[in-house]
Amino acid sequence: MRTVTISAKGQVVIPKEIRDMIGLKSGGKAVVKAVGGHAEIRALPEEPVEFFCGAFKEGSSLTGALLKARREDADRE
Repeated sequence: MRTVTISAKGQVVIPKEIRDMIGLKSGGKAVVKAVGGHAEIRALPEEPVEFFCGAFKEGSSLTGALLKARREDADRE
């Protein structure tokens, strides 16, 4: 766990090791979500449409994937 300083503008520098681990690159986009008493940061793919294209070719349904994601979110909360 790393300690960072929050600027007057609310900016935080994410340590390089953590950026590398989650795939954050300079100019990239991320999602920040408040979960309980902490924040989660998730990197977004550079090309989200291409990233998810073909994700369900194996016969999985979108509904099943959404339900699974909701269950995972509920478990984290």
